[in-house]
Parts: sequence; structure tokens; C-alpha cells
Amino acid sequence: MCGFVGFLKNKKADVDYSISEMMETIGHRGPDDSGIFSDDTIELGFQRLSIIDLEKGHQPLSDKSQRYWIVFNGEIYNYVEIRNELTNQGCSFQTNSDTEVILQLFMREKDRCVEKLEGMFSFVIWDSTEKILFGARDHFGIKPFYYLEDNNKFAFGSELKSLLPCLLENESLQTDTFQQYLSFQYIPEPHTPYSSIKKMKPGHFFYKKPYEEAVWTEYWHPTFQPVIQSEKGITEVIKESLRASVYKHMRSDVPVGCFLSGGIDSTIITALAKECHPNIQTFSVGFDVQGYSEVDIAEKTAEEFKIENIPYIIQPEEFTRELPKIVWLLDDIVADPSVVPLFFLAREARRHVKVALSGEGADELFGGYNIYREPQSLKGITSMPPIIKKCLLFLAKEMPDGMKGKNFLLRGCSNLEDRFIGNAKIFPEEEKPHLWRDYQPHINHQQITKEYYEKALGLGDVTTMQYVDIMTWLRGDILVKADRMSMANSLEVRVPFLDKQVFKIASSLLYSHKIYGKTTKAKLREAFREIVPSHVVDRKKLGFPVPLRVWFKEELYEWALGILDNSAVCHQYFHKEYVKKMLAEHRKGTKDNSRKIWTVLIFLIWQDIYEQKRKAINKKQFVDTVRNKQNEKEA
Repeated sequence: MCGFVGFLKNKKADVDYSISEMMETIGHRGPDDSGIFSDDTIELGFQRLSIIDLEKGHQPLSDKSQRYWIVFNGEIYNYVEIRNELTNQGCSFQTNSDTEVILQLFMREKDRCVEKLEGMFSFVIWDSTEKILFGARDHFGIKPFYYLEDNNKFAFGSELKSLLPCLLENESLQTDTFQQYLSFQYIPEPHTPYSSIKKMKPGHFFYKKPYEEAVWTEYWHPTFQPVIQSEKGITEVIKESLRASVYKHMRSDVPVGCFLSGGIDSTIITALAKECHPNIQTFSVGFDVQGYSEVDIAEKTAEEFKIENIPYIIQPEEFTRELPKIVWLLDDIVADPSVVPLFFLAREARRHVKVALSGEGADELFGGYNIYREPQSLKGITSMPPIIKKCLLFLAKEMPDGMKGKNFLLRGCSNLEDRFIGNAKIFPEEEKPHLWRDYQPHINHQQITKEYYEKALGLGDVTTMQYVDIMTWLRGDILVKADRMSMANSLEVRVPFLDKQVFKIASSLLYSHKIYGKTTKAKLREAFREIVPSHVVDRKKLGFPVPLRVWFKEELYEWALGILDNSAVCHQYFHKEYVKKMLAEHRKGTKDNSRKIWTVLIFLIWQDIYEQKRKAINKKQFVDTVRNKQNEKEA
């Protein structure tokens, strides 16, 4: 587990940044080891957190001839099997690392190598003879890959901040993406806040030659193909596929633990991990606010499993104290409040282990979100004739905000494509002009979701919602916070649900296997009913609750007001009085505006931190350039 950076040298472009300058920004991703490779065309930098084979896994790594060089972030869980296969074909290895397995596989199969890899990964391989760069990102987007291709430059890295030194001094922020952020609470891929920096899409690889544009190819795309199958047989297949995935994810030379909440996903992972490691440690976080903690449930589960649970209770003072650091480490603008408890959870786990298993992906694959029950609950309205729905929609819009039944009618009279943009929808389009100063009507969420709905035609509402979530919410929110908050604490988090074979099984499930009455993840629950404690197996999903609704009325009210008043850019982007009005309404209890307020605050904090950092980098580069020219003149 690690982070890497690099860039192609280009005589046509002024390069006033250094590989060491880029590496400094991602030191937290790999405190155990670092390395640099440089030739006349490329520079590669690497930071490593040792999980397997530290001494023999040093990167950048080359083959024996030193023609090929690789930097790799991630873990390949089937690397032992691939290594054995390559050995039988006559391949010899210098190390025991999965990094060399990728390199040797590429040398034999080129871009077809990615089809054989099982795990989480982003990597680049430099062919120093042909002068061509190859890069790839894993199927689901568990591991990040940022790149900058502009003005004859090509730079890349494991985090957005690693590319800040590569930006031009007059680089503009991509303000139209901020308007999408107000809908999604994150900026959907491949976009970032900066116009010249992009994210490689999951399931893609590229080839890049100097002075030529990169050529991108999609090698994997999630597809759902529900099929009729034996009811009993499907539970056994789910059980065995997930057990095999957990066993693979447990491979490590260092202690492995588990994140444990009160939900079924982390409990399943913990139960299966305990089969491999009977004394596995588990970690939980919560808040000292009624209804906002699952620590007691996690402790009860751990007691039944006869394993140790290490809890941590977060106080509002440390919540706000650590927030600027969290926003910096988070990289992207992500206004998911659960990012904060995840940071504390990873920090606590890192005090005991270097690797932790987590339950991300279960809801998207097996139908776990409560909103997936909505198509059934709205069926009475959605099945009405269009003329009646049109009248009901008119009636709903005339109802006062907050009136009981208004939102139900609005959603029931709207098409799925209009009402569902993924698991979070913060500001509706009609509210944005009151909030956002530079509101542009032609920018809306359908610019992001339209292609996904087109590809999901005929799948049914619930499966379509799952697909949209995988293409947006999972990669833009869930996996971003899991990677950044774990790496912020030099902890590797592994997600066994996001396995190709597990997805293959999940993608074949029928509607009734996912939603059965009021039960979500129906077949997943059934498959593990015998090993999951009864107090968890049918428990309603709570998520990762954060008491913002409570705190913005008292503990965090003055703090929030201070950010709005002291921000240098609040008035530039927002109608400040409207934001203050939302905060006042929330404090009075007339509306729950907590998520909307949080979305604005995170934007302002991110702006302040990242733009100050970028200006500091630009200033340092300017000073260094002047000093270098002066030295040259004196010489």
C-alpha cells in the first residue's frame, strides 16, 4: 500500500516542479519506504507502507534488464496464483512482491494483464526502450489515479494534492463542477476542482507516448444480468464467494483487524475474518449523543464472537479541531459527514494494526440502501395515468415546504431519472439560484446521470438505482473517503465485497433477492443468518450517523457562523445571507438544514486550504526559479 507520483519530461513545456516536491505531499501514504527513478524522459516517485515483503518490494521496481519500471499502489489478492502460473511458463522472480507479478504479467501480456488481476490497484509501467507509458486503475475504483495532461505536460499521482506543484500559476478552478457538487456532495468523476486535473475512470487503462495524447481504453464495466436460479443455491453461492474473497483479503505479513459497526455488512466480514484469525481485533467509533452511535451494538457483537472490540467516542471539540486536517487529507471536496468519524476510526485502528477489513460495496451490490425500497412504496402513484400525476405534481408544488406528504407526491410524480441521482441529493435545482451566485441553468445533474440511465434501460428501477450508485456514489464518495481517511493514518483498508467474483454473483440476483417486503439485502442476510448474531441480522440500516442535526443547534452553531463570516470567498460564491438563513432556520428547528449547511462549510474550508497551499507552492517555485537563474548567472 502506498502512493506514487511521476511526470514525463517534455522539452516543449516548462517544468518548474520536482519529483521530491510532489512526493512530499503524499508522505502519509507510505512512511516505511520511498524511492525515485529518473531517466531522460520520465521521473517516478514512490512512498510505501509495508504490508508484505518490505525488503524485496522496494519501488520503483524494474525487471532484470531494467527496461521496464513500475510504481504500484494497491494489493493483488491472486498474485500467488498468477506467480505460480508465470513460473510454470518459465518466468523467474527477483522478489516475493505482487508488484513484480504485475510487471512480469505485463511484459508477457501487455494490457491484457489487467483482466487477470483481482484486487485494488492503480499503477504505471514505463517501457524505457519504446518510450511508452502504460497505466491502469482497478475495476471499481478502490485506488485513486489523478493525472494532468495540458500544455504539453503529463503528470500523474495517487492524490490530487500531489499535482498541485504541476499547476500553472493562473490555473482556474472549474466552477461548473462546483454546481454539480451542490447536488451530489462531491464532484463526479472524471472531473476535479481544477480544469486541467482529471481522474482516470475505474476499469480503464491508457498508453502515453511523449508529445502525443494519451489513449484511454475501458477494459471492464459493471453489468447486471438477473437470472432465475435456485433459492437455496443462491444463498450458498453468495456465502462461498464472499468467504473466498475475505480469505484472499486476509493475506498479509502484518496484523489485520476489522471495522465493526452495528450493521450487517461489517458483521459478516468480521465473522468470516474470525474463521481465518480467531483473535482478530475490531474497531468502532460513535458519538455521545443518543441515536448517533452503534458502539454498544458493535461491543455486543464482539462479545458474542468472543473477540476484542476497541471503541472510540468522538467529542464535538476534536471533531472541529481535526476538520481542516481531514479536508486537506481528503483531497477531493466531499461533504459526506461520515468522513470525519471514519478518520477517527482509521486513526484508532492504526494504533493496533496496519490492515483493516471494511464492508464498503455491500449496499450497492446486494441492494442495501433504504431508498431502494422507494419504487415499491411509490407504486401507487407511479402507476397512475400521466394526466393524474401531472395534477398531483401541480398540487404538490403548491404545498408549503415541510408539509407532510409533499415530498412523497413530488417523488411519486417524477420519473426515476429526475428524482434519483445516486444515494445523496443535497440541493435541488430550484434552490441553487438562491444559494449559488454564478448559477447556470444549463448545468444540472442529468449531464452526469443521463448516460448511466441510457445504459441501464430495461433493468428495472432497483437495479438501475444500484447501477447509478456504482457509477457515481460508490466511486465519488464511498471509496474516496475509505482510501483517503485510511491512508491519512497510514492504514490499509481492504473491501472484500468489491471483488469481481462477488460482483458476478450479486449482478445475477433478482429483485426479490434484494428487496423483500421491508427487508433490504434479503438474500445476503439469509446467506449469513446462521453466523451473524440475531440482534444484527434484521436490524434496520443506520449508516454512519453524525449528530450535525443536533450540534448545529448548539455546540457547532457559533463555529459554523464564524466560518461563514471569516471566509474570504463565501460572498464570492454564495449568497451569504441565504446560507445564514438556513443556519437560523435550523437552529430554530423549523427545518433540518444540517446536510446543506455542512456542504457549504466543507466547500469554504476546502477552498481556503487548497488555494492557500497552491499559492504557497507557486510562490516557492517562483523564488526557486529566480534563485536558480541567479546561480546560473554567477556561475
